[in-house]
Amino acid sequence: MFRYCVSKSPLLKTCKRQALRIIGIQTTVRDAHFKFVADPPKREFGETQKMNLFQSLTSAMDITLENDPTALVFGEDVAFGGVFRCTVGLADKFGGHRVFNTPLCEQGIVGFAIGAASAGATTIAEIQFADYIFPAFDQIVNEAAKYRYRSGGLFECGKLTIRAPCSAVGHGALYHSQTPEACFAHVPGLKVVMPRSCIQAKGLLLACIQDPNPCIFLEPKVLYRSAEEEVPIGEFTLPLGKAEVLIEGSDVTLVGYGTQIHVLKEVAQMAGEKLGASCEVIDLATILPWDSDTVCKSVEKTGRLLVSHEAPLTAGFAGEIASTVQKECFLNLECPIERICGYDTPFPHIFEPFYMPDKWRCFDAIKRMMNY
Repeated sequence: MFRYCVSKSPLLKTCKRQALRIIGIQTTVRDAHFKFVADPPKREFGETQKMNLFQSLTSAMDITLENDPTALVFGEDVAFGGVFRCTVGLADKFGGHRVFNTPLCEQGIVGFAIGAASAGATTIAEIQFADYIFPAFDQIVNEAAKYRYRSGGLFECGKLTIRAPCSAVGHGALYHSQTPEACFAHVPGLKVVMPRSCIQAKGLLLACIQDPNPCIFLEPKVLYRSAEEEVPIGEFTLPLGKAEVLIEGSDVTLVGYGTQIHVLKEVAQMAGEKLGASCEVIDLATILPWDSDTVCKSVEKTGRLLVSHEAPLTAGFAGEIASTVQKECFLNLECPIERICGYDTPFPHIFEPFYMPDKWRCFDAIKRMMNY
């Protein structure tokens, strides 16, 4: 009740906005910590249509349900479209026996998904927020990831894809902003994917659905409506396990995935203008298995590496990348590897702008590397 009164009080709202302005926090959507720049249309995949990110995901699931009579889509509230509207219209089109709601039980959702996939169904399970995937951690780690291995190939659930909205959204606080990719990147038998854009989201989701391994597909929720591109309307896939060099450079390698790619692209431009540093930007896209060859080849050229993600620093996936590059490219390195990540705290609410690995934190790291 107290929380309701505080949020509804006009006076307190006004005071809060003024306080935030004083300490320099931007409170409007247009002042997000990144700027989305659309990728060029992929005309090689045929006719395109303007879609935002959640519409591109809907298109991928629509195509799957249309082409594969065994395909199922289910999760909390997906029958009416889901809280982010990613499944709008699918239940009406394909019926409640193929697109349906589940109880509010993540362990049950994933347990059912494993059973359906092991019986031969193409299974797309939605966890409403990635923050709530942890009750299903045992099912994913000890069942889905190991099912084929423990049975010697007799049983498997490779037709399983688990979708989960993740990462910062501007007002999600500690229970609706987490980015748990590193937890699952530690698990052999899974593939872990996070797209940066609408085209990539559709192509990678279709690739996950068709891949013969269980896949965790993490969707940066802040991009659902802020990202918009010309997306191919037909079926197409993008390769899993392959990083993409978005900007070529010669002085510093910048590596990330998901929303953070848009931060790094802006940082690369800033570094070029203010420091005369030529930055190469690489989007991992697939976190497990990650494309170490592309990253190491870049660092051999530039001699410097910055890795950035929203998840906390300690035991974050940036550490795995840094460790591999340090081993493979030690003689090429001109300075210590930089990791610009979230802090080792629960994700904050009003202090989210301080937590985020924004362009200024990344830019400072580039200055340190160039001056080392």
